[in-house]
Amino acid sequence: MPLMIYDGDCNFCKFWIIRWQRATEGRVEYAPSQDPRIAEAFPEIPREQFNEAVQFVESDGKIYSGAEAVFRSLTYSRWWAWTFFLYDRVAGVKPVTEGLYKFVARRREFFSSLTRLLWGREGASPEYTRVRWIFLRLLGLIYLAAFVSLGTQVTGLIGSNGILPAEKYMTAAQAQLDREHIGFERYQILPTLCWFSASDKFLEGLCIAGAAISVLLIVNVAPAACLFLTWLIYLSLMCVGEDFLSFQWDALLLETGLLAIFFAPLHIFPSRKKSSPPSRAILWLLRWLLFRLMFESGVVKLINHDANWRNLGALRFHYETQPLPTWIGWYAHQLPGWFQTASVFLMFVIELAVPFLIFAPRRLRFIGCGILILLQVAIFLTGNYCFFNLLTMALCIALLDDAFISRFLPKRWRAGKISASETSPPDGKALQEIVVPAGPSLPPANARRWPGWATGICLAVVLVITVPQVVGMLTQTQIWFPPGAVAEGLLSPFRSINTYGLFAVMTTERREIVIEGSSDGQTWLPYEFKYKPGDPARRPRFVAPLQPRLDWQMWFAALGNYDDNRWFSNCCLRLLQGSRDVTGLFKHNPFPVTPPRYIRALVYDYHFTTPQERRATGNWWTRKLIGEYMPEISLREKQTH
Repeated sequence: MPLMIYDGDCNFCKFWIIRWQRATEGRVEYAPSQDPRIAEAFPEIPREQFNEAVQFVESDGKIYSGAEAVFRSLTYSRWWAWTFFLYDRVAGVKPVTEGLYKFVARRREFFSSLTRLLWGREGASPEYTRVRWIFLRLLGLIYLAAFVSLGTQVTGLIGSNGILPAEKYMTAAQAQLDREHIGFERYQILPTLCWFSASDKFLEGLCIAGAAISVLLIVNVAPAACLFLTWLIYLSLMCVGEDFLSFQWDALLLETGLLAIFFAPLHIFPSRKKSSPPSRAILWLLRWLLFRLMFESGVVKLINHDANWRNLGALRFHYETQPLPTWIGWYAHQLPGWFQTASVFLMFVIELAVPFLIFAPRRLRFIGCGILILLQVAIFLTGNYCFFNLLTMALCIALLDDAFISRFLPKRWRAGKISASETSPPDGKALQEIVVPAGPSLPPANARRWPGWATGICLAVVLVITVPQVVGMLTQTQIWFPPGAVAEGLLSPFRSINTYGLFAVMTTERREIVIEGSSDGQTWLPYEFKYKPGDPARRPRFVAPLQPRLDWQMWFAALGNYDDNRWFSNCCLRLLQGSRDVTGLFKHNPFPVTPPRYIRALVYDYHFTTPQERRATGNWWTRKLIGEYMPEISLREKQTH
């Protein structure tokens, strides 16, 4: 076998030897130059040469030194073999890397301290088995919340008597594809299980099945299979959910869920003893997804030239104009203007600068993780954004490693396969000597893992699509990269590789639609929603991670008019028909016996009360009637038109 010889008295050398040992996975042997057998086996290598640089002995006996030794050893790695091509074939790489190697080698004591500062002693041999375990459990909880939340609303939203019936949607899609003589391709154009059925029972069954499979994922039964099924079921519902399942966190859940399939162990009953380590390629794709989510959310606020973001005044409006604020949002709105301005500036720092810490050394990455989680906690406390905050925090877990997580576990839970370099020093000092393991940490012989070609294809496809997207967003140009364009065209129906960017333009006014019904055209009774603002005296509530999707859509409807929102007219029609599925989406039905003869919609301007107003009236909101949103309609008028 090839042999890498290193200075066994140098902690800096040993730190990186451990990493190379893992990368080459038993294909290269490693030995310290202080081993007497080395001097006997290689008398032709002067002793001082061992102290100056690592020596790599190929199987044929040829000896290489310095940067070339490093790159040649990495040709035995599945993922880093390409680096030798750069060193050997790309002009300028060889002299630059050799110069850098000599520069670092002469200052090993300094760089050893710097490495310990940035990576820590445990960073020499990072493992991610516990990280994967926690991440997949959180993802299971998120899927469970998504399916349970949707299951309680699905018939009212897209059932046969719902607002946007899925059966009608699928019938129209089938008719169009039949006219175009499209056969099996329809499953690629509209990838949904609802081709088999879109009945109420089937839609409810999908939600129940998704929730049940999510529970299996939480208890760690066949995680890869469960992740595939939950992804497929959620995709199926998104394809027929139209406006009600078109939120960015729905797309984020699909993209995260698809990557998680390749991140999960392939065993039916996985355990630490028999599971292979998670794929590093997929781990980095999860980190890349988190980077895109945060960075694109910051960039989109700037490229849309919204004055309220650019003058740092957006948070003066955000807390009261966001779709579903919490009662803590009321208090946040009362904070002084200078604090709101400073908060926007800090938000830009977090969204535009902190994401780059995702690719930084270990300890800086941990700092970035903590900052991103704190931002999500702040958003969660002041507004209801479904499972978005929890899902983003789950992605943040991918920035940690097992050694960090082990510090917070009881001692009895720390048992398991952890390398000697991963355990914390007994005295808590990072200066303790690093010990190179006798051999690399390899997966058990019976461990099942995704083949390298599968994760490699996944890595390549995601990057060729998303890198041009990020560059195009930054340059505000359409980046034409043929392989990426072809891949994006084929995969776009699966909604699993996306762009992101929340609140590109800050809404400065809060318009609220109040739907009213009447039996005589004189007395009007309001349909109170479960969570969106209505009665000014009702305190804003917490509902996340569940999502009342009709309440959310009403916020978007208020930004336009009813002619632009087909679903709104359909909702009013269902109220006139007395659809129990639709009235069940409201807090209460003011016409429980006989449906109203007339429906109308008014629009109000809402504002949070000031502390003085709230003390005087007890109200959380003030409102002022603006006018009519939708004129009075009845079933007869609806049928006439």
